Amino acid sequence: MTQGAGQEPVVRTATLRDFRVPPYAQTPVPQRSPHPGSVTMHDGPPEGYTPTERDLPVIRREDTVEVRPVPGQRPAADAERGPLYVVGDVHGYLDELVAALAEQGLTDADGAWAAGNARLWFLGDFTDRGPDGIGVIDLVMRLSAEAAAAGGYCKALMGNHELLLIGAKRFGDTPVNSGAGTATFQAAWLLNGGQKTDMDRLQDVHLQWMSRLDAVVEEDGHLLMHSDTTAYLDYGSTIEDVNDTVHAILTRNNADECWDVFRKLTKRFAFRDEGGAEAVRELMATYGGQRVVHGHSPIPYLLGEVGSEDGEDSSRPVVDGPHVYADGLAIAMDGGVTMAGKLLVVQLPLHG
Repeated sequence: MTQGAGQEPVVRTATLRDFRVPPYAQTPVPQRSPHPGSVTMHDGPPEGYTPTERDLPVIRREDTVEVRPVPGQRPAADAERGPLYVVGDVHGYLDELVAALAEQGLTDADGAWAAGNARLWFLGDFTDRGPDGIGVIDLVMRLSAEAAAAGGYCKALMGNHELLLIGAKRFGDTPVNSGAGTATFQAAWLLNGGQKTDMDRLQDVHLQWMSRLDAVVEEDGHLLMHSDTTAYLDYGSTIEDVNDTVHAILTRNNADECWDVFRKLTKRFAFRDEGGAEAVRELMATYGGQRVVHGHSPIPYLLGEVGSEDGEDSSRPVVDGPHVYADGLAIAMDGGVTMAGKLLVVQLPLHG
């Protein structure tokens, strides 16, 4: 059941009948109305909303040390940089995030930054579906300040759900040009687990913080991004270009432009099938890096570890850690916390 505004969050194990991919998640085919100026209407959910766990197809298997500069010497770049960690999709599951960060020694018993000069990157999707998305954002913002004071950093990337929440707040029910009929940010947000409690607590400081997030970064040979898509290539030939373009679009505050970014960064599964490794290589040839690290597409779907089509199977997704695929060039980090999977916080590079 789609979770609407005012309802309490519900967590259940997803089943095969939930994994339908709307045409919007694929390359869109423009539809023209036979009557100029009219809008093509469709029954059911508005075309173009971001796929969630209900919509995804199943693919069968086959104590850190703070380094201080020596007076009078310029330390080597590597000596200034602490260990690198990444966090997959959180989706409002604040308690699980707090536990996972503490387990890795990144925070102490009080939830304060405890990792010195370590570097921590969140891969996006902080809100929707889970019980406390705003609490997650508040935690990440606080840890960012504490990490910087300790000589490290805690940073975050733009996920499609950040774009969705920004759009729902800014544009509400304003119709947007989805390319396949009518759509609105408000409807898409509700269809994809938007929580009324998050919207009620959303403040300007949260919107400003989300709007300034980068879309792509490169760290230690890892190309970090939220979505497993090549659509980032549409926004520039360098990482700086991509981030500047996305920031400029959000600054212009045009509903159609913002929807187009949301639509493109909702695409997924570009690296999973035949040609997936080549898609990863194309991204790395453009932006650098030796491996792509992403969230967005839950590992249980990539592995086929979900419930039965009958919908009564009580089995839980099995996620032990990140999923390495596409000839070893891609690392998936969404452990499926929204379906009782695992919220992943791991150190890079991966070993073993």
